[in-house]
Amino acid sequence: MKIDVSGALQFVKASDFEELKKQAIEELKALKAKTKAGNDFLGWMHWGASMPKEEIEKIKSIAKRLQSLETIVVIGIGGSYLGAKAVIDAFKPYFTAQKTEVVFAGQNLDEVYINELKDYLKNRNFGIIVISKSGTTLEPAVAFRLLFEQLVQQFGEASIKDRVVAITDENKGALRSLVNAYGIDSFVVPDDVGGRYSVLTPVGLLPIAVAGVDIDNLLQGAIDAEVLYQKEDINNPAIQYATIRNILYHKSYTNEVMVYSVPKLNAFIEWWKQLYGESEGKDHKGIFPVSLNITTDLHSLGQFVQDGTRNLFETFIRISEPKTKLQVNHSEANYDGLNYLTGKGLHYINKQAEKGTIQAHSGGGVPIIEIEIDKIDEKNIGELIFFFEIACGISGYLLGVNPFDQPGVEAYKKNMFSLLGK
Repeated sequence: MKIDVSGALQFVKASDFEELKKQAIEELKALKAKTKAGNDFLGWMHWGASMPKEEIEKIKSIAKRLQSLETIVVIGIGGSYLGAKAVIDAFKPYFTAQKTEVVFAGQNLDEVYINELKDYLKNRNFGIIVISKSGTTLEPAVAFRLLFEQLVQQFGEASIKDRVVAITDENKGALRSLVNAYGIDSFVVPDDVGGRYSVLTPVGLLPIAVAGVDIDNLLQGAIDAEVLYQKEDINNPAIQYATIRNILYHKSYTNEVMVYSVPKLNAFIEWWKQLYGESEGKDHKGIFPVSLNITTDLHSLGQFVQDGTRNLFETFIRISEPKTKLQVNHSEANYDGLNYLTGKGLHYINKQAEKGTIQAHSGGGVPIIEIEIDKIDEKNIGELIFFFEIACGISGYLLGVNPFDQPGVEAYKKNMFSLLGK
């Protein structure tokens, strides 16, 4: 992975950038030494390397069993589903049905969504992975009650042990009681890993493995990244990313637009939004994370980015290598006037659209950061996950907040439960 911050440096003082990088190194040291707020939620920093081999083998074994079913419903909300969906969607085909499909529930309370899912599952040989530390978070708890009831009705109570897996607290909670009652397989939500940092724990790895993604290589990418991005070096890309975005924030660039040109990264960017929004949005501080898919969104949001309020900067995720070699062929009729593209690959054309966008937005006064990976594969995605996680920890500390709690999330829950009469 490579990072280029030159498109943002022209909007700030080079001396400020160099000085803040020194502070960012101190914040990285604090993360590694566990000396600052949230230090009891840093298990993710070495999870890839320290995860027991037996745990990985157990995940692969249970995933293989679940792959004998047509559909697996993953029930969870926030970090309990976004990380898994981020990785699964990066690898699943756009249009070809998978042998075992993974669908999601518990991430909303929409009656139509749940009802249509229930109708769909009536004709499917399905199972459930339910993810919740407490087991009582309302959205997944409601979905699980409804779908567990349907599973028992369709396949009988004796089938529960083969069709349901819980990922929850090790000793207590509603789902731990279910595990004990039915003897179903379970995994533990680590106490020292917050939800949005949990994608490389069983929380994310089991659904990802069910979807057929190589979790060994995914973890290896993260293990390699642990070495790369924990270096106390001003050239460390995580240091550079955390530093430049904080300098821009203090220059009143308070919105970060993550820009990508490959739709397979849609869900990955949603995971990134939670990671940074929930980690940094505290004490009336924080950079607001939004996204833009090019060229699609250039025809809806491009005008605003080009000419609107100058309170945003962009981070481009770029892919170097094409996955296929599809190109534009010559046409004798040339009715569409596209013969100037003859012999050019779609990946090349897309990259020129990307470059043209960078040139236009930079010229329009938008600071630009570029992050580039070779290709979308398990190792690169594993590396990118860890890169964003470690940079988020550094960035949050630079901002002066605890990047590992989420006190504001409880506000809506308190009001919702009150209105529901709990």
